[in-house]
Amino acid sequence: MDIRTLQIPGPLVIVPPKFSDARGFLSETYSDEAFDAKVAPARFVQENHSYSEHAGTIRGIHFQVPPHAQGKLVRVVRGAVFDVAVDLRAKSPNFGRYTVVELSAASWNQLWIPEGFGHGLCTLEPHTEVVYKMTSAYRPESERGIAWDDPDLAIAWPLGPRQPSLSDRDRQHPRLAELPKYF
Repeated sequence: MDIRTLQIPGPLVIVPPKFSDARGFLSETYSDEAFDAKVAPARFVQENHSYSEHAGTIRGIHFQVPPHAQGKLVRVVRGAVFDVAVDLRAKSPNFGRYTVVELSAASWNQLWIPEGFGHGLCTLEPHTEVVYKMTSAYRPESERGIAWDDPDLAIAWPLGPRQPSLSDRDRQHPRLAELPKYF
């Protein structure tokens, strides 16, 4: 497992080994033993798979508050995304800063986002599929979000001339400055 650190401490890029031959490939995309030894002990309790029809689909920025905060291990199995992790830890020197990683099926990379970070993504290609493991199950009462277009974050979403495709819920999230300090 190749591990790389990002601009802010916490999120990590992970590239699992991939063994190819004439038949195709084999990759151990996750191992408790390797993850615990190289990243952090984690217990994943839920896995989700999302599909986005169009490029320019934004999902997020989402997080769950304690006691149901989630760490996420995110990977793309088809297409590509511009993936964002926002530091929401009030005592962190990086509070309110974010890091961006392009995840794609072609690059075979994954992003570990620990508890205390918001997560959002923008699809870069049509028909993109994302799979992510979580350390806490989905709890609607603990779900929160940050406005994807919060001017204080100033995330340069790669939309080009197109308008984003968003859920009604994602259009309603407050700005980071309006949120209580959950972490």
